[in-house]
Amino acid sequence: MKTKKPFIVDAHLDLSMNAMEWNRDLRMSVSDIRKMEIGKTDLPDRGKGTVAFPELREGNIGLVVATQIARYVKPGSPLPGWNSQEQAWAQTQGQYAWYKAMENHGFLRQIVDVTSLNLHLDQWTSDEGNSCPIGFVLSLEGADSIVNMDFLHKSHENGLRAIGPAHYGPGVYAFGTDSIGGLGEKGRILLKEMEKLNIILDVTHLCDVSFWEAIDVYKGPLWASHNNCRSLVNHNRQFSDEQIKVIIERGGVIGAAFDAWMLYPGWIRGKTTPESANVKLETVVNHIDHICQIAGNANHVGLGTDLDGAFGKEQSPYDLDTIADLQKIPQIFRTRGYSESDIAKMLSGNWINFLRRTWG
Repeated sequence: MKTKKPFIVDAHLDLSMNAMEWNRDLRMSVSDIRKMEIGKTDLPDRGKGTVAFPELREGNIGLVVATQIARYVKPGSPLPGWNSQEQAWAQTQGQYAWYKAMENHGFLRQIVDVTSLNLHLDQWTSDEGNSCPIGFVLSLEGADSIVNMDFLHKSHENGLRAIGPAHYGPGVYAFGTDSIGGLGEKGRILLKEMEKLNIILDVTHLCDVSFWEAIDVYKGPLWASHNNCRSLVNHNRQFSDEQIKVIIERGGVIGAAFDAWMLYPGWIRGKTTPESANVKLETVVNHIDHICQIAGNANHVGLGTDLDGAFGKEQSPYDLDTIADLQKIPQIFRTRGYSESDIAKMLSGNWINFLRRTWG
């Protein structure tokens, strides 16, 4: 008798970026996409991708938080991006059009409220993920493309349900990873309008100053879709124990990220390898376990892998070939002494319960 795989939620995947900028047809298998990219050198992860629709199904990953992303940068900035907010907006709308095209062809299903969430979960369970579309909650990573609050309302009408105000560097509304600064007036206006619309605040990537200001300004639902622990890997991209505690106090969930440089102190891009650093799936579980120890329970953690988020196998746990290998994680939890009910919460239940509470 075939053993049923546990249901998994991944709270951070850059699906549209891979489709629109990496030019990957995610309806193909990971293996076939890799073969198509043999010999390409424009990106470090060419031929090393890990995410596609067939592998999501294979791993029983039936619900994901899927992003739109486009950064505004001033001319001369070392960061990649667009030279106007309007260009960034147009980029995110192309990404949105791809999601809708995949939905029209039955590969994806947008989840926007409790009704659509429950319907999707019921259908996925009864169908065992064989033909049911993969569910996705739309999130915006970095809010630079929101030209003004009219654009925020338009995005909400289109099903946008979570926003991370900043990504890397200084943004229009907040300061992100590897930068220092507060929200400013624009950031505070954005957060208060998000609160009115009940849009989830994703505190991932916020620098410390912007993080603590956002905690004070925003009183709505918040999570960290893909973040790890600073006490294990000391970098401003990670959360301190104090930040983790306040997310827990606010009822949030923190998704563990799989990017190897966030799992190994002193990672050198292009030189360190997952094998040389001994970065494996159990390393990710170390971060999850640390958050559980802070919380005193397993109610505030989940997976937010960020797999294929501008990196591939060269910068992923070495015992992960594709995203389907998330199914190896339950056994690691068992060896740590976690109960089956806690494992189910960490794999999917915490994210699902968060959405049900948020959407009421």
